[in-house]
Amino acid sequence: MTIKEIHLITFSPTHTSRQIGEAIARGVESVPVKIWDITLPDATAPDTMPTNALVIITLPVYGGHIAPIAVERLKDLKGNGTPAAVAVVYGNRAYEKALTELDAWISGAGFKVVAGGTFIGEHSYSSEQHPIAAGRPNEEDLAYAEEFGRKIRTKIEVAADIDHLYSVNTARILRPRQPFLPLLKFLRRVIKLRKSGTPLPRTPLVDEQLCTHCGLCVRNCPTEAIVKGDECNTLVERCIRCCACVKGCPAKARTYDTPFAVLLADNFKRQKENRIIL
Repeated sequence: MTIKEIHLITFSPTHTSRQIGEAIARGVESVPVKIWDITLPDATAPDTMPTNALVIITLPVYGGHIAPIAVERLKDLKGNGTPAAVAVVYGNRAYEKALTELDAWISGAGFKVVAGGTFIGEHSYSSEQHPIAAGRPNEEDLAYAEEFGRKIRTKIEVAADIDHLYSVNTARILRPRQPFLPLLKFLRRVIKLRKSGTPLPRTPLVDEQLCTHCGLCVRNCPTEAIVKGDECNTLVERCIRCCACVKGCPAKARTYDTPFAVLLADNFKRQKENRIIL
């Protein structure tokens, strides 16, 4: 069968999910790609997709789930048996049920999920002091995502029609290898941390002496949690701790020092592999 349109839909505060999505789209490379980046509040969200389109959806994983705000912004997204490739991007700990959540949601919206993937991206909490999958996706990750796109294209091309373009069960995707001992240490330390009653930061901290009030954090915040003219504060009720403001601050005035960053950096040093299913 022939695909006449490709639509990439992504929510990507720190640009990892978008990088993976663009690489997948480059691999498909059969027709021009329309990018729907719904990261910012004023972004235009797609609605109904035609049957002869391929929709690629890449979303980040927050706490083992797909980002809730992305689901909310895509509430009007509908397919008409439209083929879809879905991928989740996580910070080297675990994506848990995020991929199957994305699959179930998209399938329920009228799409046929024909491919799925789990990819590694630098964790939102990663820093120079506590690196967590720092620098990923790297060149190898993006090359793997492109190859995934080529395999999707081949699967579509050999199908006689949409009825013969078969869906996949993303729950059967091969899980990345996870050493048991570091995972056990992580879980024990998490339990200890929670029992200790240690207060956890609810928003990034700002060094007022470093802040230049350039406004980049205001423009980059996906939830409008930072107000222009008041860049040294963050609205707790709106902050999703995506750390777009931290990673995008040219003056390095913003930091998010959570004890979970230490636990993640210490116990998940081994880099996990990307996985796909078609």
